[in-house]
Amino acid sequence: MQALDALPLSALRGRSSAKWRAYPEDVLPLFVAETDFPLAPAITDRLRAAVEIGDTGYTAPVSGVREAYAGFAGRRFGWHPDPGLMRTTCDVMMGVVEILRKVARPGDRVIVMPPVYPPFFDAVAEAGLVVDPVPLIDGENGPEMDLAGVDAALSAGARVVLLCHPHNPTGTVHGRKALQRLADLAAAHDAVVISDEIHAPLSQPDADFVPFLAASDTAAAVGFALVSASKAFNLAGLKCAIMVAATPDRFATLRSLPVEVEWRTGIFGVHAAVAAFTDSDDWLDGLLIRLDLNRRLLGDLLAEHLPLARYRIPPAGFLGWVDLSAYGWGDDPGRRILRDARVAFHFGPQFGAEGRGHVRINFGCDPEVLREAVARVGALARG
Repeated sequence: MQALDALPLSALRGRSSAKWRAYPEDVLPLFVAETDFPLAPAITDRLRAAVEIGDTGYTAPVSGVREAYAGFAGRRFGWHPDPGLMRTTCDVMMGVVEILRKVARPGDRVIVMPPVYPPFFDAVAEAGLVVDPVPLIDGENGPEMDLAGVDAALSAGARVVLLCHPHNPTGTVHGRKALQRLADLAAAHDAVVISDEIHAPLSQPDADFVPFLAASDTAAAVGFALVSASKAFNLAGLKCAIMVAATPDRFATLRSLPVEVEWRTGIFGVHAAVAAFTDSDDWLDGLLIRLDLNRRLLGDLLAEHLPLARYRIPPAGFLGWVDLSAYGWGDDPGRRILRDARVAFHFGPQFGAEGRGHVRINFGCDPEVLREAVARVGALARG
């Protein structure tokens, strides 16, 4: 199996997505979570066939995507969710908001674990709820959940835990025991866990990813999962996510959602997700090899050009969480880097107060692009 190669910059700059239109052409974009690789061939073929026959209408209630995901989860994670306990929607965060509205009352508190994906804060507010931050803590093997803090927040009245698993931006893959303990805490406090697992297909083989709903019978009883092909297969614009329950009681909540929640699923998103989940394992394996090489390359480049930076090789994903506090570039170093080095990283403070002094670097790109980006920032550091 060979590492997947990225498209050349000349081709990428022809894209109209946010990554390639947010900044002028002299800026190297390594911020938003889009990758620079060609689509998996099965996805391209499926979308081309749909366009050729004008299959661009409404998504059918029976689309095959739930069954496709169940097969994928069985092969990749050893988990066999029931397609009959799933519903689709537009994207993961829309699913989070709709579930929050069903399981909590206005004003209830929702635990999030910063530094965390910025839309988590917005989704809680959109649902009429209040963010209750319980930051990750430094563990023996990297960032981990503060389970004592979660217990205290639940004891004080928080009703929901919004879990990011694998975690964005740190790439943390929560272990089975931690997930089981989280589920036990939720059950003891009659709370709910909503697990965003959009980055799960990008877990490296040695990360031993365990879906939250598969961690224990208790986890199955207290939780929901949100999954999608969009991050691993670069399909964010096609709009298809799956809301997963593991018990009939939890599925009753999904079944009670307005029918329009499911009608928002994009038919191109379904076509692409089915192809991704059923016929693209080899492509995904090649991507994981490339990301493994790139995550290690990023560490080497930082050691060479920014030796005061703090970075932990992430077990999952294509995002590097880097602490640049030692360079004295303020709470939001990405702003200066953008202005003076013409490199766009994601601004750390957007991930919560814990992101001060940090940037998030998207290494889902050609190694030469990564080298150039870090070299530019290194030149800035050297003055």
